[in-house]
Amino acid sequence: MKGAEAILKALEREGVNVVFGHPGGAIMPVYDALYDSPIKHVLVRHEQAGAHAADAYYRASGKVGVAFATSGPGATNLVTGLATAMMDSSAVVAITGNVPLGLIGTDAFQEADVYGITGPVTKHNYLVKDVNDLPRIIKEAFHIASTGRPGPVLIDVPKDIQQQEFDASFDVELDLPGYKPTVIGHAGQIKKAAEAILQAKKPVLMVGGGGQVAAAEIMEFVEHSNIPVITTLMGIGAYPAGAENALGMPGMHGTVTANRAITNCDLLIGAGLRFDDRVTGRISRFAPNATVVHIDIDPAEISKLVKAHVPVVGDLRDVLPRLQDKLEHLEIDDWWQQLNAWKAQYPERYKKDKPLVSQEVIEMFREATGGDCVVTTEVGQHQMFAARLFPTSHPRTFLTSGGLGTMGFGLPAAIGAAFARPGEPVVCIAGDGSVQMNIQELATIYKHQLPIVIAITNNGVLGMVRQWQEMFHAKRYSEVYLADSNPDFAKLAEAYGLDGYNIFDRKEAARLIPEVLAKGKPAVMNFLVYEAEKVFPMVPAGAGVDQMLLGDQEPEEAVAEESV
Repeated sequence: MKGAEAILKALEREGVNVVFGHPGGAIMPVYDALYDSPIKHVLVRHEQAGAHAADAYYRASGKVGVAFATSGPGATNLVTGLATAMMDSSAVVAITGNVPLGLIGTDAFQEADVYGITGPVTKHNYLVKDVNDLPRIIKEAFHIASTGRPGPVLIDVPKDIQQQEFDASFDVELDLPGYKPTVIGHAGQIKKAAEAILQAKKPVLMVGGGGQVAAAEIMEFVEHSNIPVITTLMGIGAYPAGAENALGMPGMHGTVTANRAITNCDLLIGAGLRFDDRVTGRISRFAPNATVVHIDIDPAEISKLVKAHVPVVGDLRDVLPRLQDKLEHLEIDDWWQQLNAWKAQYPERYKKDKPLVSQEVIEMFREATGGDCVVTTEVGQHQMFAARLFPTSHPRTFLTSGGLGTMGFGLPAAIGAAFARPGEPVVCIAGDGSVQMNIQELATIYKHQLPIVIAITNNGVLGMVRQWQEMFHAKRYSEVYLADSNPDFAKLAEAYGLDGYNIFDRKEAARLIPEVLAKGKPAVMNFLVYEAEKVFPMVPAGAGVDQMLLGDQEPEEAVAEESV
């Protein structure tokens, strides 16, 4: 067989049954071999969308997502998707074609230094120089992508390698002496963590994206210990949003209860998270009175931002049960009384004395689905509203771009999720700005008739940018208006062959949302919502999580001028 066929056979041996991609000259031999392969190929209309779809496929299924692209612009179009996967720890293997080995470095047609370009945004990458190395490289790539802290791996295959005769064995052994992720937590550190927890009067558990693989262990740990739980944006679903011990999301747009819990706790357990700046705010004001126990599989994250008094390197699935065995049900009634008082005082709320607002639309979707669906989001105000008002209760069902904040993620992510969880409803919460960054993928949705409902909360502006300009830039609204040139989204949907709806008031929204969901068909629902709505609470840039702006109420604490 040729190298191109060997690539597909190696992918089959890794259990790959779907690939997202777009053909081109330098990867054409692979696409020719794909013609006879059992692997399903999903033709995206832009390579960035292919990377996002592969990323979401992993997030929703736990199986490595795979993307194909050609050389030059095809490969460089993957970069944003790879960076997104890198920041959010998603296991993706991208395979790109390149010009023949002899032409690399000559500025050949559609040539780019893909190996050099993608190094900073991948966990590892390869340039294949020997056709017989393909089985080893592909096996290594899947292993590296999916073990330890997951991440994207890119394999760049010159066209002549794809066309060469392959005569090696597919039975290769992994031999990566420099790559040995620590999975088993150190017994002594787990013992120290247990001692710290047993001494605490006001503990809190903060779960990040790493918790998506350990939802069962987290649930058992919390039920056994009685510890309150905060879930970061990436951790949504790892612990049920409606559970009794849930305090919501922390950080810049977190709940009052979660942020006050952080400020007042005497012990904080960070589980599978990296203490991102949007979670911590000003580090010096983050959990100032707390002993910090940090459990993470990536030792590079320990004490990178927040000093860990008790570091535990390992997989949550190993560490949490062993830690649980050393604990008892914590008697922290006074702490729970305080937390429940904050919950009661600061429920999710927003003004309803305006025209239709984004929060109402998102709540209607939550009520219509019961949260029993996959939610993807674009990036902006609607993303924060969705995180607060449409959190899911199952792992791997709330898919959003966290670390990179990639506008254009949500729509192709919905495609990846639909293939990862066939038959399940998928709701993409979008804004009129970010949805247009990959809106061409409506064609992909139509082609495969995927049960995706795209809910556009259309306020006619780049909402989050407008909010910052109003609050911190003297209402100088620079380049945020979209309404004067937005398309008619319902007609646009219909042009792609999908059902399209323009919705102008809450009564119509309440009627149509359950009706459209019940059809189980792809649809675009464009909700015209209030322009100037803002996301609150909000922690201004440079402030601490104890310095929330509460919206309609007076700020909790005056924020120093230099912190804004």
